[in-house]
Amino acid sequence: MVGSDPSDAHDIYDPAFVKGVFDRCSDRYIAFSWLCSFGFTERWRKQCVAALPLHAHEPASGYDLMAGTGEVWPHLLKRFPAVAAITAVDISAGMHRRALDRLHRHRAHKIRFVEDDVLESRLSPDSADFIISTFGLKTFNTGQHERLADLIAVTLRPGGAFSLIEASDPRGWWLRPLYLLHLKVVLPLFERFVLRGAQDFAMIGTYSTNFGDASGLTAMLRERGLEVRYTRYFFGCATGVSGTKAADE
Repeated sequence: MVGSDPSDAHDIYDPAFVKGVFDRCSDRYIAFSWLCSFGFTERWRKQCVAALPLHAHEPASGYDLMAGTGEVWPHLLKRFPAVAAITAVDISAGMHRRALDRLHRHRAHKIRFVEDDVLESRLSPDSADFIISTFGLKTFNTGQHERLADLIAVTLRPGGAFSLIEASDPRGWWLRPLYLLHLKVVLPLFERFVLRGAQDFAMIGTYSTNFGDASGLTAMLRERGLEVRYTRYFFGCATGVSGTKAADE
């Protein structure tokens, strides 16, 4: 047995539980996620930005939901240099602090932080030219995904665009057993014996396998009238959903 499972006595989708996990992970999150994904998380962030159907040279403002350490911002600002403002929403104070102190202080004039549960945040209707989210979807259950779909549909301006990506369960891939072994066994062992943590990083594997893939959220967004595209990355080890809100006629 690797150790006690921190989810045993808790609702792992409760916002307070999620906040605690990522506050404790924040100082080592960047290195851990890069090493333990063999660099794929960085590649997938770039692909998420590439899937965002936004015009490159039109001034735009929008939201990075479940923003974490803000690792998507360099890709976003490189592809869309006319972006005027990014409002980063995340429940974890530790992740916000890490984003500002380690990565993005020189971009601070374009980025505003909101420390809040995304689903409880008061984002104004029709206020976003774009919405992006990388690797935060897994921390929501199905009911919370319904609320997130509502939020995206309401918050986007007519003609606005969105792109979301999440690590996923690559069902049907012949190497899936090795992938799940990596998530469920190797990562907890690495944390226990190398990082000597409280097994918070092991929760990332639990969240990812519980999430499955982005097909459910894709259907929810489509039901709300958005134009939607579903994408599988690297045999389904990550899945994404992107699209637009219809422009006013």
